[in-house]
Amino acid sequence: MKGYKELDIYNLAFKLAVKIYRLSLDLPHPDKFETGSQIRRSSQSVKDNIAEGYGRRRYKADFIKFLVASHSSCLEATSQAEFLAEVKNSEQWQIVAEELNSIGIKIYNFIEYVDKNWKTGRG
Repeated sequence: MKGYKELDIYNLAFKLAVKIYRLSLDLPHPDKFETGSQIRRSSQSVKDNIAEGYGRRRYKADFIKFLVASHSSCLEATSQAEFLAEVKNSEQWQIVAEELNSIGIKIYNFIEYVDKNWKTGRG
């Protein structure tokens, strides 16, 4: 593997963060600057922690720590998307919540894989 961009979980998280960014900018004031800002940050944290963790993949415990942070950010973003879906009665945000949930499952499964199979010293 040549880089974090080859990880499916990174690519899924990146694409969804872009989608969330664009959707959140269409929220009315003050939602755009409150919940919108929060979900932009948490969704970007999902992909960023995967990338940062990959940079520390040589140290399995560090890699897992960043993947767990990514999973936690994904849960946070899911909660925010569910909130927006409910208060805005929005099918778009409900779909985003479902997509985040799916990515969260994939991240969790990848954490399990790394924990059981990852060899330290990978370059």
